[in-house]
Amino acid sequence: MPLAIVAAHNTGMETLPSLLSTIRDCQYCSAVLPLGPRPVVVADTAARILIVGQAPGTRVHESGIPWNDPSGDRLRQWLAIDRDQFYNDKRLAIMPMGFCYPGKGQSGDLPPRKECAPLWHERLLAHMPSIELILLIGQYAQNYYLTDTYKTLTERVEKHPGDSRFFPLPHPSPRNQMWLRRNPWFDTDVIPKLRQRVKPIMDNL
Repeated sequence: MPLAIVAAHNTGMETLPSLLSTIRDCQYCSAVLPLGPRPVVVADTAARILIVGQAPGTRVHESGIPWNDPSGDRLRQWLAIDRDQFYNDKRLAIMPMGFCYPGKGQSGDLPPRKECAPLWHERLLAHMPSIELILLIGQYAQNYYLTDTYKTLTERVEKHPGDSRFFPLPHPSPRNQMWLRRNPWFDTDVIPKLRQRVKPIMDNL
């Protein structure tokens, strides 16, 4: 970690605006990012729901707007939240496992860069003390934050308690359409539980 970042963090000088500015100026992985760094993150001290996804795709990289793609459309449908509220309500924070587009692999995008979460997550969370619900979208977020004994993402999503602080979800990517067809219980059982958690938080002004 760069010394300037360590110094600001350790002396308690770091505010959320200064941290977000530091993140958005980050060049830590610039040498290995095919499109260059463009960190995507949304955080506010009023945040009560945190979305932890994987990493931006090319469309999000181009716009700088998180979940600005078909995956985001499906995620908002799952949450029963419209686009305007998703992007303008300060109670929603977005903190991916990798903040920049990682590049293309053989079967889709590469995994999120491993540097981001250790560098930034704890520090961001320290500025969001009112988080009640953390949506862990995809295996990378779940493996980082959960210590359960479920063997697969499918088993975890189906059996994880719906009343804990963490709520695991599959990725809403169109690539997961087959998974959704094979697991109809997700729409009938998990989505209603998810909306039951999200609605009262969003309704409580």
